[in-house]
Amino acid sequence: MRSSYRAASSVLFAAVFLAGCSPAATDGSTASPAGTSATGPSGTDARGGPERAIAVGAGPQTTYTVQKQPPAGSCHFRHDKGEPLEDPACTPGAVSPAVTQANLKSTICRKGGYTSGIRPSTSVTGKEKALNAASYGYKGPTGDAEYDHLISLQLGGDPNDPRNLWVEPPDPGHKADGGVNNRKDPVETKLHTAVCAGKVSLAAAQKAIVTDWTTALSTLGLG
Repeated sequence: MRSSYRAASSVLFAAVFLAGCSPAATDGSTASPAGTSATGPSGTDARGGPERAIAVGAGPQTTYTVQKQPPAGSCHFRHDKGEPLEDPACTPGAVSPAVTQANLKSTICRKGGYTSGIRPSTSVTGKEKALNAASYGYKGPTGDAEYDHLISLQLGGDPNDPRNLWVEPPDPGHKADGGVNNRKDPVETKLHTAVCAGKVSLAAAQKAIVTDWTTALSTLGLG
């Protein structure tokens, strides 16, 4: 019995030893657990967080209704060199399913314009703007703040999805009661021109402005 026990122990030791010398462990590399990456995280956005697809809204409606807004005080403006940025948790952006790369010529790039026919009425957006100002804790004159589509209508943004609308304060140095004034609008126009000229894709323009409108043009090599 003792002889048989010693023989079995020797066989078991040899098996364990050989397993530890498998080829995968002799080249200096470390095997990664299943479902993980040995090279580090990927798919991150410009803020360092996980990259997420932009939400798709309901698209243009025959009749718009006032949309529920985030709770008062739950949203917080960010700033880049004084320029106001949205709270990505409250306003992550939303695109319209009616606008695609394949139908640009019949939608946002159509001669004669596209946005005027799909824009919600002020009777709807006026109420939403007041509610959203409370969401963001905006205390300035509401006439100086734009109820802004994060992804503009001319870039295929959804017309009335609350994820795509926010009260955008005026630029630094703006005189109170001077009306709406911001530098985001010209950025949107340049992106629209580039998309319609085929210089950048619709998806790239939408992603750039959602990430940070102040860097959207430089990110896409447009200035």
